[in-house]
Amino acid sequence: MNFDALSLSILVPAFLAGLLVLATHVPLGIQVLSRGIVFIDLAIAQIATLGVIAADRFGFEPEGWAAQAAAVSAALLGALLLTWTEKRWPDVQEALIGVLFVLASSGGMLLVANNPHGGEHLRDLLAGQILWVGYAQLLPVAALTAVILALWFGLKDRLGRFGFYALFAFAVTASVQLVGVYLVFASLIVPALACRHYPPRIRMAAGYLVGAASYVLGLGLSVLLDLPSGAVVVWVLALAGTAAYSIGPGKPAR
Repeated sequence: MNFDALSLSILVPAFLAGLLVLATHVPLGIQVLSRGIVFIDLAIAQIATLGVIAADRFGFEPEGWAAQAAAVSAALLGALLLTWTEKRWPDVQEALIGVLFVLASSGGMLLVANNPHGGEHLRDLLAGQILWVGYAQLLPVAALTAVILALWFGLKDRLGRFGFYALFAFAVTASVQLVGVYLVFASLIVPALACRHYPPRIRMAAGYLVGAASYVLGLGLSVLLDLPSGAVVVWVLALAGTAAYSIGPGKPAR
């Protein structure tokens, strides 16, 4: 184990990035689970990723404003499409979300097919580079997170279909840029699954606790063992979520 690698200058920004992702994804995950559309996060995240890849294909910097605008625009178009499909075919919405995810994933692979660095870029967008997040990246995401949470908790019952999907698109687009598609999905679904039988008054707080503890432990282990941080945190989230479900209150009897 490499204890010398446990540098707060690296771990603190990474942990703060995880907290920003959890801030929006825990309440959104509870809502997504209740609606039965668990793959929406993967689909929207992949569409946002497709926007970044497309911007890169046209010569824009992946971290530049053009790429960010492309990611947000793509995610909002996806949100608009999902709003229409939910209204038109609500009985197969989950299946359509899955199809959209596959199309966006395949589209991204086609766009990087002739790029010598395309595979590496695609891997970074999927698995993320959370340990390389800096404070400068966190500030705009923190501001956007505050706006999303204010709208979610203040106008939740008046957002409508498109309002929900649009907020989701903004939250996911910002999160993917920080931690990658895999961690975004795990942060959305695992805390919501782990605490779904908890009493409503503590469900969200328990979800935040599971997520925050998982990021702390996962980031620390990934540095000590020199393993990919995103993958380690996903596994720790799954284990912590299983433990929280097993010992938590409100679990129905078999």
